Amino acid sequence: MNVPLFPLNSIVLPKGRIPLQLFEPRYIDMLTRCLKEDRGFVVVLLRDGRETDSAAAFYDIGTYVRIIDFQQLDNGLLGITAEGVAKVTVVRSWQQEDGLNIGDVEMLLDEADSDVPERFGELPSVLRALFRHPVVRDLEMDVDYGDARQVGWRLTELLPFDKQEKQRLVELQDPLERLSRLQELLEALEEG
Repeated sequence: MNVPLFPLNSIVLPKGRIPLQLFEPRYIDMLTRCLKEDRGFVVVLLRDGRETDSAAAFYDIGTYVRIIDFQQLDNGLLGITAEGVAKVTVVRSWQQEDGLNIGDVEMLLDEADSDVPERFGELPSVLRALFRHPVVRDLEMDVDYGDARQVGWRLTELLPFDKQEKQRLVELQDPLERLSRLQELLEALEEG
């Protein structure tokens, strides 16, 4: 699948939502094409550089997203909300003349469906607390707090870990391994 790539300092995972402000012509053109062709794009985490750098380096594992809402913002920029569909790997990427990154991507296998084991019982509670924050609430996401994938994905998106750690969590394909790592990271945050 050949799709536009959107390198960001943020991540989104399947069933997650991310608000974006578009002001660069390359991304406004991308949005127009995506809406016209009823297709999405891939959000990839920046490895080096800034979001506005055309030569920024990014990770190979990201998330294919679809645009679910767009509006003109008070600041005059175009605001969109994108929802994660599936994790993908970027097999090959290149840049168009306008600076837009394009990639050949392959969908990763769906993660195994799993309930949240009792030993991770604190994690859904942490997620519930995060969902009370107005910014998160405004995204109007549905979450199954008993689904290990969804709990792990949302905590990975919302907790304040560094980029490399977030990417490691994104790349895990076992939801229980992700929950285990999240629990370790939360314990480290509490001790720090």
